This record gives sequence, C-alpha cells and structure tokens, in this order.
Amino acid sequence: MTPGLRLLPWASPEGKPCYLSADDPDSPLSRLADEVEEDQLADGERVLEGARAVLGDPKAGEHAARSALARATESLRETIRVARSRGARLPTP
Repeated sequence: MTPGLRLLPWASPEGKPCYLSADDPDSPLSRLADEVEEDQLADGERVLEGARAVLGDPKAGEHAARSALARATESLRETIRVARSRGARLPTP
C-alpha cells in the first residue's frame, strides 16, 4: 500500500481499490470509512453465526450450504480489506 494513503472499505465501479489521504483521520470521508468498516465487521459476525447454524443443521441442503459459503466468502473479503487498511495505518516501531 502507498504510504500516507488509507485503503477505503469499498472499491471503484471498475473494482479497483480506492484510497484516501490519511492526513486527517477526522475528515468526513475518514469517519464514513470508519462507519462502513464497523458495519462490515458486524455483518461478518452475523454471517459467521448463520454459517455455523447451517453447518450445525444436518438437514441443511446443498442450497443452504452454498448460500452460507457465498456470504461467508464475501464477508471474509471485506474483513481482510479492513485488516489490511487498519494494519497499514499502525505506527511503525
């Protein structure tokens, strides 16, 4: 990642990463990005609970398992993006 830039929790319409100057962590766009990240992490927790429920249900069919896996992969992708963004903003020792 480019120093001084924050990876935002969304991509461009073309699917490319979006960045923001990390100079002002209290800017309106930085605060919006913080809120989106928190929403993504909370959604990931809900998806994890749902996937566990599907995996724990011996009667769950292939469609339920595939749907749970699809949502889990989406949430994991978002969570990794949040982790990379936050990790890049940690101070260097």
